[in-house]
Amino acid sequence: MMQVYGEKPCRGLKIVSCIKARKYLKKIYCAFLAHVVEKKPEKKTVEDILVIRDYPDVFPEDLPGLPPIRQVEFRIDLVPGANPVGKSLYRLAPSEMQELSSQLQELLDKGFIRQSFSPWGAPVLFVKKKDGSFRMCIDYRELNMLTVKNRYPLPRIDDLFDHLQGATCFSKIDLRSGYHQLRVNDEDIPKTAFRTRYGHYEFVVMSFGLTNAPAVFMDLMNRVCRPYLDQFVIVFIDDILIYSKTEHEHEDHLRKVLELLRTEQLYSKFSKYKFWLKEVDFLGHVINRDGIHVDPAKIEAIKNWTTPSTPTEIRSFLGLAGYYRRFIANFSKIALPLTTLTQKSQAFIWGPKQEDAFQLLKQKLCNSPILSLPEGSDDFIVYCDASNLGLGCVLMQRDKVIAYASRQLKVHEKNYTTHDLELGAVVFALKNLEALPLWY
Repeated sequence: MMQVYGEKPCRGLKIVSCIKARKYLKKIYCAFLAHVVEKKPEKKTVEDILVIRDYPDVFPEDLPGLPPIRQVEFRIDLVPGANPVGKSLYRLAPSEMQELSSQLQELLDKGFIRQSFSPWGAPVLFVKKKDGSFRMCIDYRELNMLTVKNRYPLPRIDDLFDHLQGATCFSKIDLRSGYHQLRVNDEDIPKTAFRTRYGHYEFVVMSFGLTNAPAVFMDLMNRVCRPYLDQFVIVFIDDILIYSKTEHEHEDHLRKVLELLRTEQLYSKFSKYKFWLKEVDFLGHVINRDGIHVDPAKIEAIKNWTTPSTPTEIRSFLGLAGYYRRFIANFSKIALPLTTLTQKSQAFIWGPKQEDAFQLLKQKLCNSPILSLPEGSDDFIVYCDASNLGLGCVLMQRDKVIAYASRQLKVHEKNYTTHDLELGAVVFALKNLEALPLWY
């Protein structure tokens, strides 16, 4: 967009060079001042991006239909003695009813759901997304309580980032409706049944809201990406991060991953393309060659966080702040006045100590340092600290902070002598940070 200013209107506008402009001004020509106020990036297509253009079938506009039989299948094992549960319908607004009808038809057309005669039946509700559209959700809480939990581990975020040493080029791939790319075991399909104003249905593919869905999908993606995992690929559920030290290397890595997705018939979303980047946001962090940063969007949310007025609101704040605890020295000590108020036996009294701790955490998160990625396997130094509030440590390499760690004292540790506390801090540091230098 361009704005033009002048002394009088003129029909024909011609853009000229600076040299010609000076000549025209000397001859007293009419002149206009113009400047660009907004530059809209051109919308790229699959064909515009190197390597990606060779794999258009991996980036369809929509999922082509039911997924193939995979090496992992979603099962719902029930606890002994569990009986089918059916819940009454939730009341929906007229606009939500229209959306329900539309989304049901879309799921039926794709074969993702079918008519059900199951004794199970969960209610439907809608959640409004950031773009204003509605996401249909099934309230599977009753079913989840009766489900045997799958203990397949989700990876630690810190462990994932430890593999990015020396990476300068990144691409991120989001799977398109990832859960819908995995089938439900035939015997367990009736358990996914849900009730609506327009009928009783059940899912043939994995649905959002089922308690074991993240663990099972993580299992699938780890098996699929196993040949390249932690070499140049990081996977967290349906997010794939490809990282390389050079662009030449990245081309080969990207091609291998896309070939893998093509073979496995796993489809990705091009609309959120993030390829060939020097800096990428991943799992609430921004990563580049300098290290790991807190996502600016999360910093903004923390900055605007109002003072908590209930234990639940404190837990919510500490949940977000604690996700970035590796960026804050002595996080546990600072947060102690807040965590104390979340205990059941503790009366909720918000005083100066709590306000100071709340504001200090916000300040430290909003001004959080860049955490460096380790370089090589030498020159690591661990600093430890202990007090009657908690234990803390920091791992450094050549004067750069790699990670912070801290925790509050346990009940019996509050009786320790100063010497024992200091020794406890050393043990805590070794347990929490010993794995980092071993990767390199």
